[in-house]
Amino acid sequence: MAMGRGSARVAMAALCLLVVVLQCEVTQAATYVVGDDNGWTSNIGGWEKGKTFKADDILVFNYQQGAHNVAVVNEEGYDGCSATSSDKVYTSGNDQITLVKGLNNFICSFHCGAGMKLQISAS
Repeated sequence: MAMGRGSARVAMAALCLLVVVLQCEVTQAATYVVGDDNGWTSNIGGWEKGKTFKADDILVFNYQQGAHNVAVVNEEGYDGCSATSSDKVYTSGNDQITLVKGLNNFICSFHCGAGMKLQISAS
């Protein structure tokens, strides 16, 4: 009899856990290729329009290695097209960067003045 009650408790606990799991909203990070087929290029502004970005989404920056880079900068760096030594700079040509909540600023430190910069707001 004691075993029966123990089994019932385990079954009830499993059922409760299943209900909780089914009630949870499943969210997955989305992956976006910056610039779509054109990749990370000059005059990229506007590519982000119509897209909804969330924290933990991934941006993929495709470009010719050595010709460009991706610097993650603060808003001052974005506005002034400048990266500091403390900013993270990616150079692989196929960089995957995870968005953080809030404003995410990216520039090419070589070609920012030609419009190679992107500002993404992630919720």
